Amino acid sequence: MIFEKEANRLVILFGPQTMWIEPWGENSLRVRMFCGAECDKNDWALTETLSPCQAQIQITRREYCDSWYYTKEEREAHTQILEEAQVTNGKLTARVNYEGWLSFYNEKGELLLEECWRNRERLERYCVPTRVPGRELKPIPGTGDYRLTVNFEAQDGEKIFGMGQYQEKELDHKGAVLELAQRNSQMTVPFYISSRNYGFLWNNPAIGTATFGTNKTVWIAESTKKMDYFVTAADSPAEILTQYTKATGRPPMMPEYGMGFWQCKLRYRTQDELLKVAREHKRRGLPLDVIVVDFFHWTRQGDFRFDPKDWPDPEGMIRELSQMGIALMVSVWPTVDSSSENFKEMNDRGYLVTCDRGVPIHMNWMGETVFFDATHPGSREYVWNVCKKNYYDKGIRIFWLDEAEPEFGPYDFDNYRYYAGSALQCSNIYPAMYAKAFYDGMTRAGQENVLNLLRCCWAGSQKYGTLAWSGDVHSSFRALRVQVQIGINMGLSGIPWWTSDIGGFIGGDPKSKEFQELLLRWFAWGAWCPVFRLHGERQPFLPLEEEFRSGVRQFSSGQDNELWSYGEENYEIMKEYLFLRERIRPYIRRLMEKTHQTGEPVMRAMFYDFPEDTVCWELAATQYMFGPDVLVAPVLEAGASEKEVYLPKGARFVDPRDDMVYEGGQWLVTQAPIDQIPVFVREGSDVLAMIKGSAK
Repeated sequence: MIFEKEANRLVILFGPQTMWIEPWGENSLRVRMFCGAECDKNDWALTETLSPCQAQIQITRREYCDSWYYTKEEREAHTQILEEAQVTNGKLTARVNYEGWLSFYNEKGELLLEECWRNRERLERYCVPTRVPGRELKPIPGTGDYRLTVNFEAQDGEKIFGMGQYQEKELDHKGAVLELAQRNSQMTVPFYISSRNYGFLWNNPAIGTATFGTNKTVWIAESTKKMDYFVTAADSPAEILTQYTKATGRPPMMPEYGMGFWQCKLRYRTQDELLKVAREHKRRGLPLDVIVVDFFHWTRQGDFRFDPKDWPDPEGMIRELSQMGIALMVSVWPTVDSSSENFKEMNDRGYLVTCDRGVPIHMNWMGETVFFDATHPGSREYVWNVCKKNYYDKGIRIFWLDEAEPEFGPYDFDNYRYYAGSALQCSNIYPAMYAKAFYDGMTRAGQENVLNLLRCCWAGSQKYGTLAWSGDVHSSFRALRVQVQIGINMGLSGIPWWTSDIGGFIGGDPKSKEFQELLLRWFAWGAWCPVFRLHGERQPFLPLEEEFRSGVRQFSSGQDNELWSYGEENYEIMKEYLFLRERIRPYIRRLMEKTHQTGEPVMRAMFYDFPEDTVCWELAATQYMFGPDVLVAPVLEAGASEKEVYLPKGARFVDPRDDMVYEGGQWLVTQAPIDQIPVFVREGSDVLAMIKGSAK
């Protein structure tokens, strides 16, 4: 093994492999390993231009004899000169011993993370001859690609947060096995924050797994060309996220319409139907910022335009909505039907995802469709130009970029191929490139503060104005409980703009008392989410007026999903939360400004603001901070009328309902009738007056 210093980078040579360790932003290091003469040039999520950081690189030599049974004379004859090295960048130091064993330390010299090696007969710290290396690029026969495995030691008591969105109940991922693949309601964002005060990005969009076991942590990429990860160290979760988002990007400033209420259902079928709902909102004096034209408003998938029969005057509709102060969001799918007017040219130009075998049809739901290749710059430009002509130039300024995983049927990742490589190697970056297609086009058109809704995202998606939502989740209290965990972990993954379908997407019956209870609890919580959006299919579906139109299969719609659709008593409760959201708008605007500047999440774990309180690291996802001043404790159980809440140490909190002041560091049981969500405000914050409606 040979250690060399190359400018600001430590280079380690061992056989056909080369490893680079170099500074990558404040208190951060990037580690890459590859085989052959050149390193793959993809930076993936690490695209931002950073201020230069000068590394302190030390290469040292020492004598070593690896056989304890030699005599003194024999030991002298068998003594070797071994090299070791370390790289320091601010608060983070990486050390590489003579065997190549890599470990990371903070500025106090405390171990943060170390590789798990079990492949030598006699190591300095372990004697385990099982021949398992800490990292391995294993060639895939007959290709220039590799299966990558990286092993790290498990640290006792460590907690792992972030990693995107997984529909599971636990906030802490320690003990979890996570698939690194995008699916409907699953988002792979492979960045985590450790309770040991470091952050880790697996900078690789390959299909694989991350296992946070009690014996070791294992990262696997099924097919790749290099190892690439980023480690950052800090004194707090807030500082970790600041450093991470500086390297991967921060969201734009959220536009004003993103902070209010969004009305949506599956689906408004005609222009007249949508305008009637918007007008009724205004007639009732209800605030409304965004209304949505959902899927199958188009002629064919891949035409990317309104069906003129149902939407005869889009410009006039958009103009009327604008006069009412309402923005229109339009759904775009990345699917292109083989009968679409754009299919032939896109196919001829290589703008579609291809298959290595079989019939090149990726989804046969409501048509024979393939996905446009969002990793292809030309394909991104083509789709944007069509959408610009048919939507943007008519006045649309916000898009719902659905099916962003993309939702292959089936998910045979080894069969699909992109411009950027095989799906096994780069599939996870698809939603980020999908968002980039529209972000680039909209900013070129002169728009500032881009915001688009996507069902999936990857590390760095935030810089493209991505608002992620949690997918087609079930209408149940179990699903509601899981969404709270997801919202917190998404923020800790660097994705601060997040929302869910209020009431859940699948299975809600508007006439059911049980569903109405769920809807009220979800709606109250939605008012305290980064984006406040009502959506869902409501059962039973309405009958189809025509099954086919011009040979294209048509789609029906669910039941009404407006506030007044659920009875007068429920309407009055939900209406109060609409106006609450309006009253706290100045606070939300402040939070969004801070998010734009620093990348900090709006909805965040208790330990983000109270890292010194050990209880906050142990809490389940039943409460969270909405910005630095508001503690939100949604009711997550059917039939509940009270809620146990923990108030963290280091602050005093006020209950806006009765102005009672409570000292932090205690548990309390608070009342939670159906029309109330427990919320506590940090003493002295001006948001208290906003909530109570007494703000000047």
